[in-house]
Amino acid sequence: MLNIETIYEASKVLSEVARKTDLILSKNLSEDNEIYLKSENLQLTGSFKLRGAYYKISKLSKEQKDKGIIACSAGNHAQGVALSAQKNNIKASIFIPATAPISKVEATRKYGADIKLIDGVYDDAYKAACEFQKETGGTFIHPFDDEEVIAGQGTIGLELIQQLPDVNSVIVPIGGGGLISGIAFTIKHLKPSCKVYGVQAQGAGSMYQSFLNKKVLELPVVHTFADGTAVKRPGDLTFEFCQKYVDDIVTVTDDEIASAILSLMERQKLVAEGAGALSVAAAMFEKVPVKNKKTACIVSGGNIDVNILSRVINRGLLKAGRLCHLTIELLDKPGQLKDVSSIIAEYGANVIRVRHNQGGENTDINDCFLKISMETKNAAHFEQIKQALINKGYKIASSVQ
Repeated sequence: MLNIETIYEASKVLSEVARKTDLILSKNLSEDNEIYLKSENLQLTGSFKLRGAYYKISKLSKEQKDKGIIACSAGNHAQGVALSAQKNNIKASIFIPATAPISKVEATRKYGADIKLIDGVYDDAYKAACEFQKETGGTFIHPFDDEEVIAGQGTIGLELIQQLPDVNSVIVPIGGGGLISGIAFTIKHLKPSCKVYGVQAQGAGSMYQSFLNKKVLELPVVHTFADGTAVKRPGDLTFEFCQKYVDDIVTVTDDEIASAILSLMERQKLVAEGAGALSVAAAMFEKVPVKNKKTACIVSGGNIDVNILSRVINRGLLKAGRLCHLTIELLDKPGQLKDVSSIIAEYGANVIRVRHNQGGENTDINDCFLKISMETKNAAHFEQIKQALINKGYKIASSVQ
């Protein structure tokens, strides 16, 4: 059974490879609350997964190492296993869902692992990896449902208590549950008064549903851009840890995750992937009690594909009311665009796109539609501009913020 001495042992083993990541006080993410960021996105391989993988592999016998290791992952565990295998001169075969970001796949390949792409999500890759394990006799390195992997992740909790002894609460992203199991176990043994909250994407809330129903449940489908947590079924072991040590589990929407990623980039100069920003989203949108508390958010990873990042930034701007679209119905005559632009400029917004369409069959012959995209300060700023246009006699056909 896992005990606190194992966490200390794992910390000692990991000192030779893993970084002790910074705990950063964020004064920009929440003006009224004291939020700290545990920057596992700056860990080697770009996520916390290195900790559990390396400690697990360090415990293998020579015979197990000689037969090779097998893993399945959406990308972060894959990189952690691949680097750990490389440092121990072990052959690694890693099964990755074909939907995983290309950047994660290629990063894993560079560590020398044998990559096997599987159609579907994590659970499909897991089944394929299990079949391969039976055929070869290699050792399967589970991404979360393993006590030694959990112990490795628990070293984050150990560092957190050392860095912020008076922490009141910790918010942890959940996929399969290995990260929160290790952190919650460690926190509750070292500082029982500290609250531990888990957070999942609304479209992949397998542990959330299991926690509520007090039994392990499998979702028929998962849907979220936070691919690192897109798990249909949590682990049996991690479910037990959550039931025993976690105070509550909440969910956030993909739009809220996008807003958190954007805020981390702009205000903290930190790049987080969808799964890594779950905790920050929960704090920003107050899904858990953070008022007047010292709250630590685990930013669990930063391996976001640049193509996804551009979409996320766009969605985050929309969510924050900083990228807005306005359609105005007006009379098609000279000077209209100039007058509308003057009003928008007067209020300090920046027009980035204009489209002029002549009216349709349900409008007057001389009518037209002016579609404008603009950058604004926030939703309230956009509403001011809309009201100013209305006050000048313009008819707003539609608006999106």
